[in-house]
Amino acid sequence: MEKLLVIKIGGNVVDDEECLATFLQDFASLPYAKILVHGGGVLATKMAADLGISQDIIDGRRITDAATLKVVTMVYGGYVNKQIVSGLQAYNCNAAGFTGADGNLITAHKRINASINYGFVGDVDAVNIEFLQMLLRHQIVPVIAPVTHDGKGQLLNTNADTIAQEIALSLSKCFNTSLVYCFEKPGVLQNVLDESSVIKKINRQSFAKLKEDGIIHSGMLPKLDNAFVALQKGVNSVVIGKAKDIKLLIEKKAGTSVVHE
Repeated sequence: MEKLLVIKIGGNVVDDEECLATFLQDFASLPYAKILVHGGGVLATKMAADLGISQDIIDGRRITDAATLKVVTMVYGGYVNKQIVSGLQAYNCNAAGFTGADGNLITAHKRINASINYGFVGDVDAVNIEFLQMLLRHQIVPVIAPVTHDGKGQLLNTNADTIAQEIALSLSKCFNTSLVYCFEKPGVLQNVLDESSVIKKINRQSFAKLKEDGIIHSGMLPKLDNAFVALQKGVNSVVIGKAKDIKLLIEKKAGTSVVHE
């Protein structure tokens, strides 16, 4: 099967103009079918603060009231998405930007939790793989913002790591799919203050121990949870590492590899 890369970049990369430009140039040059999913949490949090909208984040996931939903839709689906698309066009990469509502790309339902009201947060129900395949056949690179919809007119804020995982596993039926999580660190670190302490491989057993010891927490938790789900359901490989090392990550010569065993 043809190789497909589903790559997710985090908000800290998006917020760093120089880092983002370098990443987009490298991404544009990758000789594979590819999809880019982006976050934008740093900018969304800043804009919400500027507007006096308080923010709560639990285990790396943003509580989304009606006012916050407006902010994330404007930031993720608007400014951030179009900055990335225009950046890729500058490197002759024919990208097109989407939220989950565009082309009925990603449908979701409002999260139900017995103890936490997440507000307008969505959990993915389905990915429109036919739409993505059509784009890829026409050499159009989808750039996807983490906003989904419920099919009834309601937008939902959905974790970008989860979206990347859902897209990768949905398309694993048609492609040899690799999932790459790119952020500002060189991988999952044993010591967050020491960038040389990259954990080269993580399996479920070591993940449980790292969580128990408090080494892995916050935003890294959903990343790794999603990585194991992706591997279990058919994604070929999952790697986590620094955005500037994207080519090395694809070759598994850098970052942290998430593995079954």
